Amino acid sequence: MAAPPAQSAVALDTTGSPYKVVLKLATPTVFAMLTQSIVNEVDIVFFSWLPCPESSNAQAALLPSLILLWLFGGSLSAISVGTQALAARRFAQQKHADAGSVLVNSWFFALTAGIIFTVGGYLSLPYVLKALIKVPEVREAATAYLNWRLLGIVSMAMTFSFKSFFDGIGKTHVHLVSAIVMNAMNIVLCLVFIFGHLGAPRMGIAGAGLAGFVSTWIGLVIMVGWAAFAKYRKVFGPFSLNKLEKPLTRDILKLSIPSAVATVAVMSGFALFAMIVSKLDALSGTATVVNPSCPGGKAEAVNSAATTVIVGILKLTFTACLAFGTSTATLVSQSLGEGNPAKAERFGWVSVRLGLVLFGVVGLLEGVIFPNQILSFVSHSPPVIEAAILPMQVMGICTPAIAVGMILTQALFGAGNTRFVMIVELILHFMCLVPLAWLLGITLGFGLIGIWSAAVTYVVLLTAVMVWKFKSGDWKAIKI
Repeated sequence: MAAPPAQSAVALDTTGSPYKVVLKLATPTVFAMLTQSIVNEVDIVFFSWLPCPESSNAQAALLPSLILLWLFGGSLSAISVGTQALAARRFAQQKHADAGSVLVNSWFFALTAGIIFTVGGYLSLPYVLKALIKVPEVREAATAYLNWRLLGIVSMAMTFSFKSFFDGIGKTHVHLVSAIVMNAMNIVLCLVFIFGHLGAPRMGIAGAGLAGFVSTWIGLVIMVGWAAFAKYRKVFGPFSLNKLEKPLTRDILKLSIPSAVATVAVMSGFALFAMIVSKLDALSGTATVVNPSCPGGKAEAVNSAATTVIVGILKLTFTACLAFGTSTATLVSQSLGEGNPAKAERFGWVSVRLGLVLFGVVGLLEGVIFPNQILSFVSHSPPVIEAAILPMQVMGICTPAIAVGMILTQALFGAGNTRFVMIVELILHFMCLVPLAWLLGITLGFGLIGIWSAAVTYVVLLTAVMVWKFKSGDWKAIKI
């Protein structure tokens, strides 16, 4: 008889202090997701080096472009929720072959569906951008960027399939390596194609789209190569197509579809949020400002550029919170798979306490101590910095609440309570964030700070609901 696979090659140790366990598992995930997120933050910085008004138009185009990219690629990447929850539980139950089957069905679905989503993205691109962006120059820049970035939908979704599997078995460092290499390549390619170095054509914002598309495929190749290592290939069989099973794919999708709907709700909500900001810029004499430093005194879409800059900075914090939550989801899933719901709950609250401390400090730095310095680094336009400073300060102060809400959202995903999260996101985006942003920013005339005040309300409500739900404990009885 064949010997059982060596446990030491893949085992996850959850003994000892829960704080040390959470930090040990979360630290590589945080650095990996921050590194991957920097792919887009680099774009913001590089765009600020372009001549005015090309710089502000490119920055203004980036946020709606990323929203549209995530509307397609991010919703499909939600398959990671079901993949991680099922792989983590099967792994905790010592069913390594079954955990590998989860990955096979996940990446194959991501591949086939990703092709369909890519086609849909290109077909809908002109219509969606026309609705979202009211300034023609910004819309033209967004089109140039997305014509390249949409080619990365397949690689994005497949990368999330492999990432969620490795996270589920506790090997969070795998995505860290992939993300570091991917981001390094993206920086080099951005320098080459945005500015036309090394004999390449100067492409501006389109060059950033090309760089992002190529780098995401490089990241996927690294993840696939890691799964091909003998200790994973022999134990899990991650490429055995004979493991494809419709019932298992349905189980993955059953957990993932509510998350995908939640992602669509989030992206649609923020797309409408960005559209409201663009409307503010389009209103005559209110927000499209003539910058004397621009050649010929050309106008800038100040509020849209400021919102992109704020989101770009805060997204690093959001990503770190999400990474903390992803690690919490792994620990919750594995603890439930072991039949120990009390342990799962303990890991959840430990992550919340750590998040409050760590991200409280981050929020203090971003919103209170260094907001001017940070904004000056990512934008060289005085009108944009002036518009961004107050919303930046307010959101920095809200950072601890953001951390708690995102950590507990992911913990509920790990427990399999994805439908509840979906319902909450749908309600809060379309009954709170969007109408309140329009009311405060446009109708009542509070401008950009009014729009961002709606975001603060959304954060507070999301956090309160997630704390209540996790504390209720009814998620412990969910069987997956």
